[in-house]
Amino acid sequence: MNSEFMEALATLEADKGIEKEVIIEAIEAALISGYKRNFSQAQNVRVDVDRLTGRIRVFARKVVVEEVFDKRLEISLGEAHEISPSYEVDDVVEIEVTPKDFGRIAAQTAKQVVTQRVREAERGIIYADFIDREEDIMTGIVQRQDNRFIYVDLGKVEALLPVSEQMPNETFRHHDRIKAFVTKVEKTTKGPQILISRTHPGLLKRLFELEVPEIYDGTVEIKSVSREAGDRSKIAVHSDNPEVDAVGACVGPRGGRVQMIVDELKGEKIDIVAWSEDPVVYVANALSPAQVLNVTICEDEKTTRVIVPDYQLSLAIGKRGQNARLAAKLTGWKIDIKSETEARESGLLDEMHAEDEVDMIAEEE
Repeated sequence: MNSEFMEALATLEADKGIEKEVIIEAIEAALISGYKRNFSQAQNVRVDVDRLTGRIRVFARKVVVEEVFDKRLEISLGEAHEISPSYEVDDVVEIEVTPKDFGRIAAQTAKQVVTQRVREAERGIIYADFIDREEDIMTGIVQRQDNRFIYVDLGKVEALLPVSEQMPNETFRHHDRIKAFVTKVEKTTKGPQILISRTHPGLLKRLFELEVPEIYDGTVEIKSVSREAGDRSKIAVHSDNPEVDAVGACVGPRGGRVQMIVDELKGEKIDIVAWSEDPVVYVANALSPAQVLNVTICEDEKTTRVIVPDYQLSLAIGKRGQNARLAAKLTGWKIDIKSETEARESGLLDEMHAEDEVDMIAEEE
């Protein structure tokens, strides 16, 4: 190595942010192994790289002893005094043993170390860039796929979309552009590994943040999301500003905003409902588009009993119970749905009317 190499390390430090001293120390450590391997030497050695000129020297480190048993590791007190009369027993003497052709080995080793460090630094930079994108949405281009993953190019790195995180109603081709939710960013020996999802509820939330300015600026807040990817979702929204229609803002003019999201999710149906701190109102809203006659809650068991008109029963329950299931996930309440006829036959309507009369008397008093 020479002064030009040292200048190159300084440039690398400025461009890549890799400290020059760290690289030199790594080169010195690697050269120790290279010296022992190439010259079949078992003694203790130290490699020194001059920080200005790049000159490399190898020093054998020997312990000063009264009687020498291993010349590779020890030196007699008399021989040590020939070097310097100040040496005493148990001191360490360094003797230069730099081989004549060590420069070739040094250059090759230095190149390998620098390449490795640059690769590690680039991986570190990529990891630092993407760790902040966890639970965020990113756009990538499909590169290839196998039985386990779709590989998506995100620019600096390739992300993995597992089969389990793909929506059942969509297929991708090479060079398709897709949006996905970043679920995890991990450090591995081969660099950062990024896992993405098309089924995560967070994807729906981030898509609304992109399409609805009122959500992005905080005027409208997404309170809860429940999703059965590729089929149907529910999202509860609220605004502290009484002049803002949170549901209307998400739907957009002529339904344009929500339609953009539906198209991105390949036709997935999305119910946008108004959130309420009153669980009676919230559960009734969550069962939209079904109409609700009455909601009775049991705080202790976190359950609700909902009565709907007979002709609304199938709509409230939904296909394979989907509407009720999504509403329960959205609100966090268990929901028991009964038709008006069932409620009347079991006496639930009479109980409901009796409760209403008690409430009216209490209000009058």
